[in-house]
Amino acid sequence: MSGGASKRIFVVSLLLGLAFTGFSWRLIYLQVGRHEYYLAKAEEKHVARKPIHARRGMIQDVNGEVLAQDEPMKVVVADGSLLQNHEAVAEVLSSELAMDRGSVLAKLKTRRVSKEKGVEADPSRYIVIHRKVPEDVAGRIEARLSQGRLRGVRFEPDSDRVYPNGQLLCHVVGYVNGEGKGVEGIERNFEMFLKGQDGFRFIERDRRGAELMMFRRQERPAHNGDNVRLTVDLGFQQIVERELEDACKYYKPKMAVAVFMRPQTGEVLAMANRPGFDPGDIEKSPMDARRNRAITDMVEPGSTFKIVTTAAALQQKLVNIDTTIFCENGHFLYAGTMLKDHHNYGDLSVGDILVKSSNIGVAKLGLQLGDHRLYEYIRRFGFGERTGINLPGEIAATVHPPHRWTKISVTHVPMGHEVTATPLQVVAAMAAVANGGKLMMPQIVREVTDSEGNVVRGFEPTEVRQAITPQVSATVRGALVDVVKRGTAKAAAVKGFTVAGKTGTAQKLGANGTYEHKYVVSFVGFMPAEDPQFVGLVMIDDAQGIPSNTNTGGGVCAPIFSKIADKAARYLNLTPSSESSGSGPSMAHSEPIRK
Repeated sequence: MSGGASKRIFVVSLLLGLAFTGFSWRLIYLQVGRHEYYLAKAEEKHVARKPIHARRGMIQDVNGEVLAQDEPMKVVVADGSLLQNHEAVAEVLSSELAMDRGSVLAKLKTRRVSKEKGVEADPSRYIVIHRKVPEDVAGRIEARLSQGRLRGVRFEPDSDRVYPNGQLLCHVVGYVNGEGKGVEGIERNFEMFLKGQDGFRFIERDRRGAELMMFRRQERPAHNGDNVRLTVDLGFQQIVERELEDACKYYKPKMAVAVFMRPQTGEVLAMANRPGFDPGDIEKSPMDARRNRAITDMVEPGSTFKIVTTAAALQQKLVNIDTTIFCENGHFLYAGTMLKDHHNYGDLSVGDILVKSSNIGVAKLGLQLGDHRLYEYIRRFGFGERTGINLPGEIAATVHPPHRWTKISVTHVPMGHEVTATPLQVVAAMAAVANGGKLMMPQIVREVTDSEGNVVRGFEPTEVRQAITPQVSATVRGALVDVVKRGTAKAAAVKGFTVAGKTGTAQKLGANGTYEHKYVVSFVGFMPAEDPQFVGLVMIDDAQGIPSNTNTGGGVCAPIFSKIADKAARYLNLTPSSESSGSGPSMAHSEPIRK
């Protein structure tokens, strides 16, 4: 071999050696130096972090009846990198999901934005076509796609919040927004218990988008939300809402409220408001209809407030139930202001001041108490402070301290003027009269349990304070029985039972500070009087189409209470007493209650 040939072989061998050395270093650089980068790129294409959604907890009534729960649904998701026939896929999805075909097609062609270049790059690998798709619809879509051999669409777990009872108890239950977060009612106040905690799973897919089960990676299971069990009895609630709805159809008021509770424990049995809303179709309801007026609206309580003044005077031993008060024959001039009664009463006993609902009589009891003692008992009965019920939006209403009173306040406050209260505060105060003098915190939730039924948190009856002694409580109860037997609340009577209660008729204060010819009327009472099983309030704001002389608590609200109490007595299987407070609606001719 010549020297020239050897030289050429050497040069070629050297070049080949250098080339292979370069390729080797390049491979080492890619496999070692850039390993993490390309691994991340591969995982970005084939590995995904899949959320495992927690199921929101249920809301139930006291007997376990479902008031709100999650219903399994699907999310329809497209992977643009796997789509081949966009037109055919769009046709299937738009027809089954009742969506515009053009908008579906536009979604399917979505391209992701490159993080490095800031411009549209590859087709998006995660395109949400539609959420909250019923499982049967998702099944039909999957079958049609499979039949047409169309790839690139998958289905992920989802859920929809369902309220099987529609408007029933809507203000208590509340609702969730589009993100599944509680907005009002129990849904909002118990969000931390109901929402649960989502989990996740890292999964790897093949080139067709199917999950490779053998390559499942790190996983954290979801923790489903806890269930909230209320004190409300759905059967009792249905009775209350039916009667309140009938009353609203007849009177066409601005608003109406009814609240019933167990006086011994403070447990709320029913709470209803009108207007109402459907929590499953919240977009169709105005904001004003979503207010729980039982705890957010403040009104002058009117004559229902006279129980506070009377109880205070008895508790302070300034009078007894038979003490006679001169009621000025219907006209009482005090501090330059004339106070009037509806009738020209002369001497009335303290008991008959309640029975006849004498403004002058209770004003004179207020004068005996004086500003500071009267204010003390108003606060003892819970007015001027939130009750503490486990619902959002509760207000304290308004009770001015004595240093802000005028000279005539001591005669006006005793009959429920110059103070405001929420409907729930009035019910809680009457419950204190019914249960032996104990002011109880209203309870709307009995317990929170996990998905296996274990109690996470319980809510026991809570006594706020002893407002009056059991002896004074019993004395006032007796007078309230007479209010129904022979006083302003005869229409509240229930055949076979002794009913006790008090009417209220409060003239509404206008924007200019003067009283209008509009009224908020109410009745608050309990039954059976000798062993109260429930105390309830019915309140109607600005009833229409009736004479002014019948637009009173006794004329409008007492009959509604009677109908509710009559049906509730049979629903709760109460035993009729030997002595009743009046005829009331005949139980024999009432429609049966379906529990």
